[in-house]
Amino acid sequence: MVFILAWLVSGVFIFHRPTESAIARRLLGLRYPTPQERARLEPVWREVTARAGVEGRDYELWVEDSDDLNAVAAAGHIVGVTRFAMNHLPNGELAAVLAHELGHHVGGHAWSSLLGHWYALPGRTAWRLMRGFGRVVYKVSRIFSCFGIGFVLLVFGAFAFATVSTLYGLPLLVLAVPYALAAVSRRAELRADQHAAALGFAPMLAAVLDRMHQTDQHRAMVARAYNGGMPLQEPSALSKLLSSHPDHHTRLHRLQPYLQPPSRR
Repeated sequence: MVFILAWLVSGVFIFHRPTESAIARRLLGLRYPTPQERARLEPVWREVTARAGVEGRDYELWVEDSDDLNAVAAAGHIVGVTRFAMNHLPNGELAAVLAHELGHHVGGHAWSSLLGHWYALPGRTAWRLMRGFGRVVYKVSRIFSCFGIGFVLLVFGAFAFATVSTLYGLPLLVLAVPYALAAVSRRAELRADQHAAALGFAPMLAAVLDRMHQTDQHRAMVARAYNGGMPLQEPSALSKLLSSHPDHHTRLHRLQPYLQPPSRR
């Protein structure tokens, strides 16, 4: 109980402004923009915050040295954008990306996702250990056939029984946390899309999503080429449940009401 309480209290440090900057720099690989980059970002950011009716100076713009099209809302005051997005997106599409990240801040998603990520670390670690153990046991079961399968069932059954009978199922709950947080994250992404669309950036956001989808398809083609033309293994159902973002088609479908021309009476 002492360890659990200390772990819960540790989340308070995330609201500390210097800790927030350290997380952005050390964990997310962000940095302060150069004067030239600031001159590129700030006019677009001012347009976004003016449309949203918020004070843009309450947030800090950071840059990630990456060739991917991406952005991030970190903790409570940081909006990060990749160098590629900053240099290659037109102003409208860059504004849509920033409006999406602002939606995370306005909706409180940035704080909750960071806290969730922090508190889910034990669950993620446990899942990695269990996956590693499962691979070893699977190889053993292939050698010993029925005996190995029975051993797997016995071990996992004993673990489940022990946690329910002695620890009130708390370890099982910890294992379920990453899946619950992933579901919340997917919902938050859709809400951030809605925020950007409501500000008038729906067409530009749809264009950005198409860019990202085409990039993913290109990478899949390259991976297939390296795989000798063989189709890649589809992600498992569990891995899909751990995805923090909805798929491309779901996001575009949710944007459709904002992309339709207004009806004439």
